Amino acid sequence: MRHDLGSEQPLVGRDAPDLHLEDGTRLGDLMRDGRGVALDFSVGRCLHGSAMGWESRMRYAAGPARNDLGLGAVLVRPDGVVAWAGDRDPDREAFERAAGRWFGSPAT
Repeated sequence: MRHDLGSEQPLVGRDAPDLHLEDGTRLGDLMRDGRGVALDFSVGRCLHGSAMGWESRMRYAAGPARNDLGLGAVLVRPDGVVAWAGDRDPDREAFERAAGRWFGSPAT
């Protein structure tokens, strides 16, 4: 099943796979507290600064993944549905728009 969330990226709108970071962290474990999750697989952790604006509403985890599906980052809603996915060099502005849509305005 796929929800139409306005993206052509095939993973967006689908249940997130239980992605594993190389350090052993699993997406499923990160979601246990009911918050969304931003997974940043990019080399420079390029979404870190942006994600901190929503740290009370989403977790941020970064690092190489065992299987990143060719993506640079993934934003997962609390219900486990992928809200946004970025390529190898994730677009910070696109991430911030998606985070704002699903998690409200960032803290200042």
